[in-house]
Amino acid sequence: MTFKRHAVVLRHVAFEDLGLLAPVLDRAGWSVSFCEAPVEDLSHRAVADADLLIVLGGPIGAYEIEAYPFLRQEISLIERRLAVGRPMLGICLGSQLMAAALGSRVFPGHVKEIGWGSVRLTAAGEVSCLGALAADGAQVLHWHGDTFDLPDGAVRLASNANYDNQAFAYGKAALALQFHLEADPRQLEEWYVGHAVELAAAGVKVTELRAATRALAEALPATAESVFGRWLREIEG
Repeated sequence: MTFKRHAVVLRHVAFEDLGLLAPVLDRAGWSVSFCEAPVEDLSHRAVADADLLIVLGGPIGAYEIEAYPFLRQEISLIERRLAVGRPMLGICLGSQLMAAALGSRVFPGHVKEIGWGSVRLTAAGEVSCLGALAADGAQVLHWHGDTFDLPDGAVRLASNANYDNQAFAYGKAALALQFHLEADPRQLEEWYVGHAVELAAAGVKVTELRAATRALAEALPATAESVFGRWLREIEG
């Protein structure tokens, strides 16, 4: 009998989901279960011992532990997995929690990034799973106001004009992405509603963001497959 490798996904708000990453995991033979980080037991063995831990985004800061005490347990879980080299993917808030778990400062950035844009790969990034993002016209979704210092021992993979640390690798099996490659254009309608107050405060027009998403929609699944598919093969190897 063949057993699927199992991924546990830490979710902070229901509408920030696996998106385009879900079919990539399925095609690669991974089973998936979700853990709602704010309310479920993050010390449960099924979470701690998962073959892969995926930490998704959310509209809070990794440093807001007093307001959101569950973050303390979440950071501790991430720290333990990173210490022993267990596979992990962190996206947006997830990347910031990884940085915090590695002892780095996470803090409000000087500009809020919301919208589609490119990233600049480092030499290490160009030969990593992110290589597809070096192609002309490759775009990622930025949706964050916080940033972090590069952790000791981490390798910077991508940056842009606003922030030096847009992606990093740690060891052979941990990847942190400040941006979103998993965002499914169809599901972003839920983001527009769920983040309506943030969008208004940032002066971002939903109609313009929707139009930009529509123009890129056809290319996004292939980019997600290229990046996430290669990364999954690398951690399996």
